[in-house]
Amino acid sequence: MRVNTTPDTVQLIGGEMLLWSDFTQSRDWGAVATELASLFVTERGRVLVLGPHPGGLFDMVAARAGSLSALLRSYPDACALATRHPAARVFCGRLDGLPLAEPYDLVLAFEGFASMHSAESPVQSWRETLAALSELVAEGGRLILGVENDLGVDRFVSARPAGREGDDSQWTPHGYDVTYPNGPETVERELQALNLHAETCYAAYPTREAPRALLATHVLAQRPPDALTVPLSARGYDTRMVVADPLHLTRTAFRHELADRLAPLWVTVARKGPSAPGHTILPTGLLQSGPIVHEVIYGSTGWSRRALSAPPESGRVRLVASEASAIIPHGRVLEEILLEGCARDDMRALRDTFTVLGEWVKAQPPLIAVFGTTDNLVWDGERLQLAESGWTLDDAPVVEIVLCRILWRFAVRLLAAGHHHPWPWPIEADQLTLTLAGMCGIPCDKEHLEAAMRLEEEIDTVIEPGQTPPAYRELLDARDHLHQCLSDSQARVGRLETKLTYRERDLKKTKAKLKKVQRKAMACRRTLGYRLSLRFARPGRLARRVLRKFSI
Repeated sequence: MRVNTTPDTVQLIGGEMLLWSDFTQSRDWGAVATELASLFVTERGRVLVLGPHPGGLFDMVAARAGSLSALLRSYPDACALATRHPAARVFCGRLDGLPLAEPYDLVLAFEGFASMHSAESPVQSWRETLAALSELVAEGGRLILGVENDLGVDRFVSARPAGREGDDSQWTPHGYDVTYPNGPETVERELQALNLHAETCYAAYPTREAPRALLATHVLAQRPPDALTVPLSARGYDTRMVVADPLHLTRTAFRHELADRLAPLWVTVARKGPSAPGHTILPTGLLQSGPIVHEVIYGSTGWSRRALSAPPESGRVRLVASEASAIIPHGRVLEEILLEGCARDDMRALRDTFTVLGEWVKAQPPLIAVFGTTDNLVWDGERLQLAESGWTLDDAPVVEIVLCRILWRFAVRLLAAGHHHPWPWPIEADQLTLTLAGMCGIPCDKEHLEAAMRLEEEIDTVIEPGQTPPAYRELLDARDHLHQCLSDSQARVGRLETKLTYRERDLKKTKAKLKKVQRKAMACRRTLGYRLSLRFARPGRLARRVLRKFSI
């Protein structure tokens, strides 16, 4: 007989949820959270992790920290963590039951406060929870806190209202807490009141469910280049329906310097007590691209990125270590230029742009051009540049396949997002891709397109490019456009039907007149005078024939 036992390192502190798991509903932080937390983990430091976090973060803390403690309200999650890390001390229950023998050097709360309270615990405000949390931080220690933005970009584009997903975790309604912060400045003031001084506040993008980038809010006013913001904005919306194009809305937020206010999530690094000399220099930003985390650097030379980890050497699609760091180019993203041309129905501009794209594909080595996409190419006014370079393939595809991959991705996004375009509306992505290839000056066929689609699937599994889902707002615009076209066609049909009715009426009148004339003619042919005139006319006709013959 098998008996389930609680691991020795798991301590039940009250408020345990025995049949619940938070790991299935936690955020997919990727590697950016682990990279940020690793800056403060020391060999002798005591680290407390509050709530569910990525498994890689627990592994990193357990390997590098002096001691690891965790607070989880889910009993199955606590047992799983204790089994995975036997040396860690796991508390299972709610926050107010956590015993405090000694404060911690580092407290990690990337997930915020939602998973720190049990379903049976009394409702506490955000400010009360922060006050209880501040007591866990030692003097000179740090707190990394994540706060969701109620007015983030992802909430504007989401088809479902935030907090109304209807799952089992929605037992506490969100949006009625008057102490909940409304911006990064409010978070800093609340921390300051508890002797926690904010060192840096990061804006997390693209979504609160799967953050892949952390950008310091104090440098967002410097207008990050589109090569950094546009590819980032297109990711994270693959699995849900949206009401508007997230790429357009996020790009507009960055352009109007509202990226810090409209960020889906804020991550603040705070230190308890005054700053000490020689404190850790925090990065300007962290950006994950595929399996690699890059540090975003802003300085006198502009914006650049630097890989923080060695790229994996295995696999057909891999990152070259010598090109893992590069300057982020300035200019307009090619996709934005093409969408503008489509919106204006400017076929000349589109033809010129696609011609430049075709020449770029021909001029570049296939191993480099194959990773170019319309949201990864930047036009600086003179030439196209890759916004994110350094990737390579084992074998180089032909030029036609490279071009088909670029155009097919653009065609799918153009049609799926419902953007206006000058081509016939019933056109499909495959047909549009071949049409655009002809405009680029490189004819392609279906075999090239099928090979490009297989290559896209292979690259997609490594680099994780964003695919924009259909948006309600753009689809409504497309529907209104089709409705207008249908209304114009119906009006034209109505005018033609009216004209046809008049023509049919005139035709009937003409037929009636013709019949009347024919009856008069038949009556004239039956008269005696008409018959006599025919007889008298016959000798004259015979005489004219004879004279004509003799005259010859």
